[in-house]
Amino acid sequence: MATTIGVPVREPARARAAWWRWGAVLAPGTLLYWFPPAGLTAQQGHLLGIFVATIVALVAQPIPMGASVVVAMTLLALTKTLAPEKVLSGFSNVTVWMVFSAFLFSHAIAATGLGRRIGYVVIERFARSPLSLGYSLAGAGLVLAPFIPSDTGRGGGVIFPIARSVASAFGSEPGPTARRIGSFLMLVSFHTTYPASAMFLTGMAANPLIALFALKVAHVELTWTGWIAGSIVPGLLTMAIVPWLLVRLVKPEIEDTAPAREMARRELARMGPPTREEKWLAGIMIAVMGGWVTYPLHRIDVTFVALAGLCAILLARVLPWDDLLGEKKAWDALVWFAVLVMMAGSLNDLGVIHFFSARLFGVMAGWPWRLALVALVVSYCYVHYTFASMTAQVTALYPAFLGAAVAAGVPPLAAGLPLAYFSSLDAAMTHYGTGSAPVFFGAGYVRQTEWWRVGFAISVVNLAIWLGVGMAWWKAVGMW
Repeated sequence: MATTIGVPVREPARARAAWWRWGAVLAPGTLLYWFPPAGLTAQQGHLLGIFVATIVALVAQPIPMGASVVVAMTLLALTKTLAPEKVLSGFSNVTVWMVFSAFLFSHAIAATGLGRRIGYVVIERFARSPLSLGYSLAGAGLVLAPFIPSDTGRGGGVIFPIARSVASAFGSEPGPTARRIGSFLMLVSFHTTYPASAMFLTGMAANPLIALFALKVAHVELTWTGWIAGSIVPGLLTMAIVPWLLVRLVKPEIEDTAPAREMARRELARMGPPTREEKWLAGIMIAVMGGWVTYPLHRIDVTFVALAGLCAILLARVLPWDDLLGEKKAWDALVWFAVLVMMAGSLNDLGVIHFFSARLFGVMAGWPWRLALVALVVSYCYVHYTFASMTAQVTALYPAFLGAAVAAGVPPLAAGLPLAYFSSLDAAMTHYGTGSAPVFFGAGYVRQTEWWRVGFAISVVNLAIWLGVGMAWWKAVGMW
């Protein structure tokens, strides 16, 4: 930002970029608003136009995500596309409050230092070679995944600083020494972060939204236990195979990982014994996990189990209320998530999703349902090259792809879960496909061409595991 006599002046290139983003947002939305596809009513066209403009805004980001959805929410009411009470209905959705609670759990884990302690303990005990070091980082992320609903917060905020510190402990820095071990650590940390997001209903912010879409579109309930029952075998297989593959694709020059264990010991010694807050938080996390797992017994909604854990954090004074009020990501998610839930639900209620599913995917009519499912999942995975946000893709495409799968004869549960899992697994290919990718890529250890080459190879491996072993496992557990 340049300045003239103390007054900020937007630089021409940045100004042009901003206008380009606004044009990208307004053009398709305005076109659909005034000229809806044949067969849609004016109300359906208006809703679709505002929804498309919102999705493009989430990708182009001319303004922050929360601001974009507030503008969309206001336009829906001002244009009388939806009734005011309908526009605000997303804030009464229990799924929205589940995501809100999970973000506050994430803040508590970071603020107390419990996340860093878990990471260093895993490295100190299990890092005996570059491969076991990779497994240690993967295991640390996996342990945190049910409680940190963001691969950005978990991978970029917890695992990345640890991996970066380990690389520095080996004298591996961006540039000539990157191949010592830093390149491997960045890639293995990233390529085990998003599979951990896929494995748990609470592993990624959009996963509860997926569960809501599945209920609305396919009338199938994706519970916390049902989600993990489908993901446990292909997920653990992914966690086992991907580090093993990466240690061969990006072979570290260093074989002795004793410095990493020594660094972890130093950090743990510096941190001292677990604090009172860490102990309380660990106990609360275990209790919340137990509440989620035992849902079939007590039938208390998982959202209120999470809120009970949040109340326990406050009552035990693990964190003060003012600290949680300062967690901007949670409050921001409460706003944008509620509005996206409302718009997506309205698109389904008004028949817009069914309209496009029937037309765009009608070519699959008559295909064997297994072939149709594979084609849809592969397409859903690689269309992510055009997205910079997993949440944006879920909101824009998951309902339509799920509707198409069900229309092609795929059993609802067998359609809902694979698409749900690949809503995280599709982040493999690029350095911008999810929030943690720019963090790991931006460290400078891996060139863009190598990142894309390795990412595509891992995406093929993920498809083979989840649509190969996964399909057999899903049949074994009665999903179809």
